[in-house]
Amino acid sequence: MAELMGRDGSWSFDGEGVRIVPGRERGVHKLRQDLGEFTVPLTALAGIAHEPARKGGRLRLRLRDGADPLLMVTGGGLPDDANPYRMAVDAGRVDVAEYFVDTVRQALVLEQIPDGPCDRYLLPGPAVPLTAAGVDGTAAFDGERVSLEWRWNTSEIKRNHGPREFALADLAAVEWRAAAGLESGYLRFRTHHTTDRPKPEHDPNSIELWGFKKESGTTALLAAAVTARLPHPAAGTRTADAPAALAPSADSRALPAPGPAAAPAEDHDALLRRLRELGALRQEGILTEDEFTATKAAVLRRFHTP
Repeated sequence: MAELMGRDGSWSFDGEGVRIVPGRERGVHKLRQDLGEFTVPLTALAGIAHEPARKGGRLRLRLRDGADPLLMVTGGGLPDDANPYRMAVDAGRVDVAEYFVDTVRQALVLEQIPDGPCDRYLLPGPAVPLTAAGVDGTAAFDGERVSLEWRWNTSEIKRNHGPREFALADLAAVEWRAAAGLESGYLRFRTHHTTDRPKPEHDPNSIELWGFKKESGTTALLAAAVTARLPHPAAGTRTADAPAALAPSADSRALPAPGPAAAPAEDHDALLRRLRELGALRQEGILTEDEFTATKAAVLRRFHTP
């Protein structure tokens, strides 16, 4: 098993998925802590990269489009410090981070994981029940029904509608947007009968959001939990088998694709190089004995004929 620990928490890779454990330090964003521990299956990954900087850099996972309901519903609107797929790397752990990247990339190649979009969610989404607070109301989701309660400062239109409740079968989609400039953000539950989109302060199906405070990040988690239980937008299509039909996202252009699978002899040569590098890292004191043993075992498991 390859493992990397840092200020944000720890990532580990066992050949089948990346286990993400958020840190509990004061500087770790509350959204990450509320999301808790979870595993990203190898089949959901499109790439991984270490982005170097003066003080270590950052490790970043790139997921296949449509694999994660949290990324699907937030649409790139999460701040960097709230994004669970980014991890700060300390200067003294750069070599370990690069080895972690190599190990995951090698697995993507050996297992011939496609990097195109998915037609189903490969992650389950945040655990329920969840309650999230906005500026003018609160939302709750128990896994089957969504309920909205209004605060004293809500608009007259919302007060006149009273508390709201939706069954999953009533919902066509969930929309989440962070505030931008003077424009409010919102958490909106769009029903099958929705025909218009009024401003969030006047929409009885929406909770208004101002900015992205650490205390209100659970609105994104609640939106993802509901989204995970609705039909996938690409269900029934062949997007997973025809990635060229979609334009690449900004994230997909930022990281290289794993590329075609190498021949078995080349794979074994690469694994042998990894073993030699692993021994050098241990001799230099960069890897502890436990880290060396775990990562060596993970590399040895990769020796097989496709």
